[in-house]
Amino acid sequence: MAPVPEGTQKFKYAVVTGSYKGIGFETVKYLASQGINVVLTARNEKKGLESHEKLKAFGLPGQVLFHQLDVCDDASVASFADFIKTQFGKLDILINNAGLAGLIPNSEAFNKAFKEAGGWPADDKYWEEITVEESYELTKEAIDTNYYGAKRIVEALLPYLQKSEAPRIVNVASSLGSLRFIPNEWAKELWGNVEQLTEERLEEVLTAYLKAFKEGKLKENNWPVYTSAYKMSKGGLNTYTRLLAKKYPFLCVNSVCPGYCKSDMTCGTGLWTVEDGAKKLCTWALQPDQTPSGVMVSHIGISPF
Repeated sequence: MAPVPEGTQKFKYAVVTGSYKGIGFETVKYLASQGINVVLTARNEKKGLESHEKLKAFGLPGQVLFHQLDVCDDASVASFADFIKTQFGKLDILINNAGLAGLIPNSEAFNKAFKEAGGWPADDKYWEEITVEESYELTKEAIDTNYYGAKRIVEALLPYLQKSEAPRIVNVASSLGSLRFIPNEWAKELWGNVEQLTEERLEEVLTAYLKAFKEGKLKENNWPVYTSAYKMSKGGLNTYTRLLAKKYPFLCVNSVCPGYCKSDMTCGTGLWTVEDGAKKLCTWALQPDQTPSGVMVSHIGISPF
């Protein structure tokens, strides 16, 4: 069992979205190993229950519960919020892990590119081969899950986070969502100026991006062309993190990139394990009170948005 970080005792209740496998599953496991009561969630109830049974077998000191949750469905989110109200009455930690890549990759091409690049295959030439499909439907679903889904959950669970003495939100980010990967200057200027930004204007950028995608005009409008849905949705989530920190000073909310981990999303390629990624998320979720809020964290520490 991992050592208990100092101050962890004040955290009793946690939620990890999209946690039936991979980094999410390991995050639930780690938090429960610290004696924290954690809710494992999954859109697919059968898969969620199977993962719940696996975790029960570890005999962890913290209780692990399961509840079905589709972050893209208002009724599912409302039902989940009622469950938290009834079961706990408050919430200390929310980790927004549910996410989609927004594309269908070729596993063989992904592995070949990883070996050639010696790490993350950043060059567009690799993604021409890796990407089997990056349709408008997949893109819209990724935006709805990665950004709007996280927003739905935050808004639904905020009343219970407000009852915690040390509320924490970790938005699972990606360095690919950094502004340097978004060539559209209007979007970068708007998202980069958080003092003047509102949620409406944040979402204005996502709407403009989706319109350009649907019209087949990504390149001519200076939007990302490859892994574009992932970059834009995670960029929106990063920006939302900053807005939340500004709007709710009592919250400690940060964007944390778990790193390039070996998961289903990366076709098993990566520099770190899913356990490594989960530990990074949990380290920030369990930080002491003086932890900064509204920052982006990557493998190099606090990073520029």
